[in-house]
Amino acid sequence: MSEIVKTRRTLSSLVVAVACAVSGCKSAPPPQPPPQAMPVQVSSITLSPVANADTYVATIKSRRSSTMQPQVDGNIVKIYAHAGQAVKAGEVLMRIDPLKQVATVVSQQGTQAQKKAVYDYSRIEEERQRKLFEAGVVSRDAYDQATQAYQNAKGDYESNVALTDTQKQQLAYYDIRAPFAGVVGDIPVHLGDYVSPTTVLTTVDENADLQAYIYVPTERASQIRTGLPVEIVDTAGNVLAKSTVNFLSPQVDNGLQSILAKADIPHATERLRNQQLVKARITWSTSPAPTVPVLAVSLIGGQSFVYVATPKGDGYVAHQVAVNLGETVGNNYPVLGGLKPGDKVILSGLQFLQEGAPVKPLG
Repeated sequence: MSEIVKTRRTLSSLVVAVACAVSGCKSAPPPQPPPQAMPVQVSSITLSPVANADTYVATIKSRRSSTMQPQVDGNIVKIYAHAGQAVKAGEVLMRIDPLKQVATVVSQQGTQAQKKAVYDYSRIEEERQRKLFEAGVVSRDAYDQATQAYQNAKGDYESNVALTDTQKQQLAYYDIRAPFAGVVGDIPVHLGDYVSPTTVLTTVDENADLQAYIYVPTERASQIRTGLPVEIVDTAGNVLAKSTVNFLSPQVDNGLQSILAKADIPHATERLRNQQLVKARITWSTSPAPTVPVLAVSLIGGQSFVYVATPKGDGYVAHQVAVNLGETVGNNYPVLGGLKPGDKVILSGLQFLQEGAPVKPLG
């Protein structure tokens, strides 16, 4: 009987083993270990000087800017300069056909030579008549007539000399010269074009002495004053030049309802040009405020967010916080709301973070 029982137990064990083999019986998996905390760089929120500033559109203007127009009529026969060329004071930019004026000067010089001959003869004759009169050879009337002829010839000659000089000076107008050292602007005329005193030939701008013209709304009339800091910035927010307000218009522009303020641009600035539109940031005051690095900010659906390393248990987790930010100041944003001093803002690995993920703050 015992042998039969043993045989049945053996068969049962074999059946169970075969069944497990067919059905793929496995042991229960071990429990998963807790997720590892991701190392992240953090920066603690601190109070830093933050400027209360507004940005306005400004125009860069040169103190020395000249629109070149001819003083004579004629056809252009030479154009020596090209747009964008740096020129020296007095350098010839273009030439108007001077042939007619040259002919006038030559004719005037011939007339002057004739009058000079008459003048020289009259002077000699007057001297001769004086000696004869003093010797009692000729009458007083003859001497007076010689003197009168000499004075008339002298006046006629001197008048002609002045007229010749004027014609020579007029000849200089056919060369268009740079009034000062600067940069040549656009040249809308071409060789052979007929020009007159109303024709614009080009412009010459001196970029070494620039000013920013800033129109400040009248709402700021009580705050705008000379000495306020001004930063000239490009579209990316990079500071191109630093200055201060040094002029305020005593009148309000009725059309714009604004006040004109001016700020000198340092001479070393090379990225600004006359008539260039820029942004001018006027700082009204500076006060301590929390700031957050630009690298920590993410923009989602038009809202700015940061991740903050928040204590939880024995470690930290990432917590996403919506923030209200001001305009960038260098590499930081001033925080208007959402953060407080001491918060540990996460700077690295933002693309791998999610709400509640364990993190290990570094730095």
